[in-house]
Parts: sequence; C-alpha cells; structure tokens
Amino acid sequence: MIKDNYDLIVVGGGTSGVSCAWNAAVLGLKVLLIEKTSCLGGAITNMLVVPAMQISKNSINNDFYNKLYNELYEINGAITYSDGNKGWFNPELTKVIMDKMLIENGVDILFESEVVNIRHNNGNVLSVDIDTIYDDKNSLFFNNTLLANIETKYLVDATGNGKICEDLNCEIIKNSNKDYQPTSLRFILSGINIEKFEKWLIEFDKDRTVTTSYKLGDAIHLSTAYTWDTGKEWALKPLFKDAVENSVLEVEDTNYFQIFTIAGMHNSIAFNAPRIVKSKLTRTEQYIYARSAILRLANFCKIYLPGFEKSYISNIANTLGVRVTKRYKGKYIYTYQDLIEGRKFENPVIIADYPVDIHSENKDKSKLEKVRKEYQLPIEALMVKNFENLFVIGKCISAEFEAQAALRIIPSCFSMGEGLAKYIKHLQSC
Repeated sequence: MIKDNYDLIVVGGGTSGVSCAWNAAVLGLKVLLIEKTSCLGGAITNMLVVPAMQISKNSINNDFYNKLYNELYEINGAITYSDGNKGWFNPELTKVIMDKMLIENGVDILFESEVVNIRHNNGNVLSVDIDTIYDDKNSLFFNNTLLANIETKYLVDATGNGKICEDLNCEIIKNSNKDYQPTSLRFILSGINIEKFEKWLIEFDKDRTVTTSYKLGDAIHLSTAYTWDTGKEWALKPLFKDAVENSVLEVEDTNYFQIFTIAGMHNSIAFNAPRIVKSKLTRTEQYIYARSAILRLANFCKIYLPGFEKSYISNIANTLGVRVTKRYKGKYIYTYQDLIEGRKFENPVIIADYPVDIHSENKDKSKLEKVRKEYQLPIEALMVKNFENLFVIGKCISAEFEAQAALRIIPSCFSMGEGLAKYIKHLQSC
C-alpha cells in the first residue's frame, strides 16, 4: 500500500537509485522507489552491463555493493574474478535479489510508474503525482491510475536521463559537440562449449592484458576483447578482417568487441557489443540497427570461434547502454582537473581510481586515460542548483564531460547513491 507521505522518494531503480533507496531504508527513513520498467538494476539488468568494472580498494560507501554480492554469491549469482573484481553478477538473479533486499528493509516499490507532476515552492519539492499501473488483486485487469499529491521531504532524480530535473527546468551543464559517446546494445549467447573455447583462446592470444582465464570450482571464467583501433595489435584482428572480406560482418561491426562469462551461466557469454557508431540514427533506428548487428556477430562467433558451433542468442538487452546524457548543475560542478589532480573534499561520496573512459564512434579516437591518484566526488555535485531538497545521482550528476566519463561506472553509482542516503539521514537528524 502506497502511503500519503515519505521521507524520501527516489525516482529510478537503476544502480544509483536502488542503492540510495536501500541505504536510506536501512537508516530508518520511509522510502518510496519509483521505476518505469518492470525490474530494478538498470544497467546490470535492463542493459546487461556485466561484469561491473573495478575501482579502488580504498573506495567508500560499499554497504549496498557488499550486501548485493553476498546475497548473489549464496545463490551462485556472483563470483570474484582472479583480479579481485567481485562485480561479476548474473543479471537475471540480480533482479530477484534487489527485490528481496529492498522489500526486507521496508522500501515501497512502484514498477511501471513515472512521476508526472511535481509541486515545489521556494526551492523545496513538496509532493509528486505518479502515473502507475493500478494492480487490483480482485481484478483480472491492469489499469493506469494517478496517485496524486504524494508528499516527500526529499526527492532524488536517479532516472539516468535527468527526467525530474528536466521537468523542473533545472540548469543543464552546457555541452560541446565533443560531449558524446556512442551507445551499445548488449546481448548474451548461450549453448557455448566454454572449455573448448577457453583452450583455443588462451593459445591463440598470449596477451594477458587482453585475454584472461580463471577456473573457479567446476566453472571456467574468461574475458577477451578486440577493437578496430590501430594503437594495439589485437590477436583477434585477422578473424575480424577475414569476416569483413567475406561479408560475414560489416566494417562497423568490428569497432568494439568485448566478452565475459557470467556467474551461474556456465554455457553463456555476455557481449559488450555492438557499439553503435552511427550517431545520426534516431533512438528507434539504433535499436533496429543494433539487433541486426547482433545477428551478424552471433554468426561470426559460430564460424570463427571454436566452441560456439551450437551457440544461440539467448538474451538481448531491453535498453540501449547509454554512457553519457544531460548533466545538471549542482551546488558544485566537478571538473576534469579535480579528478586528475585527486582533489580532496570535506564530504566525499566516492573514492575511486577508474580511468577516464571515453568511447568514440571514430577509429583511434577513443580514450582510456589512467589516473595517477585516487579521486573523490563531493556531495555538493549531487545537490541540484536552486533547490534545497532535490538531488541527482547516476549519469546526470553535476560534472564535466571528461570527469563524468570516469564516474559513470556501476560501483561508483552504488557509492554515490549510498553516500547521498547517509547525507539525507544526516540532514533529517539536524
């Protein structure tokens, strides 16, 4: 039963939003989480972004991440890879465990729902109206209904596209023509003989900075990659070259290829591909183009990769993987200089060392810039300018383009959601 008022309403159940909601509830706040799709997890579940990338061993605000890992590990839904990265999640089981974690801590959840009206006065959000699927237990039908005037002390935009900030006409950080990264549409192939593929791959590619393998119990886990960039001599390059020459792949299909095994899915591999390099396509056209590219890539694997002979497409992401979107001005705009200099702040929500990771649709234009020292993100970058109780987390935070390119990864989103929840609890206690 949805209540008339909450301490905190979080809009968006992706990685930052679900962490914020869970932590706030653990701290004793009355929380409502609103999600427009049918599941929690965002990038992990709807976009199939697995595994999560690894950040600093000195990272902070990890309670949610650790709890999620432990819960998934118990049902064979997560592993720790040989490099210490424990972000190798099973995307389907993540849906189940995130539901469980939030319900156990009293978070009210609305799926297939969106905020359609926000009341505010003098820089304070007062209440929201929610367009939701009305689920009547005594009816066979689902009907759209409006939950009107739900009051909240604090509102968090975790939508990933800044929908709440947009509706409130918040100020956008000005973009340049270069502030763009191509999208991806990830997918999973199943029916793979992993043992056969791993034996061939380890012999074929001796570069352990690209291709790695790890046996965990009876399961083999591995990763490899290829891009069309010329700054590195990729072992898989001759296969992609031959595939283009024989019309198995289009040239654009070879721009980015990265694969990982999946916890608890011993005959399946997740693809960080295709990366969609045709920026002028509409969003609808991107989906159509990407799904045709997935079919070509699946056929390429069957022909060129031993162990894939009986493989099949078992899952295509529900949503495009978007690396950057509009960013909204906060009480502090986090800069690229802040990041590379490792500037320290009084109230950090993140400590990380993940590189500045900018994908490009053009050959040899992508950027992966390692940082020399750990960096911090201040809480002020999550506070929306001109509002006292409105916050933004995830891809839309108040940060310059190059800084956001390092902060957008899943563990950092978990941390910023958790750090914000703790800050809101502090505000409520004052």
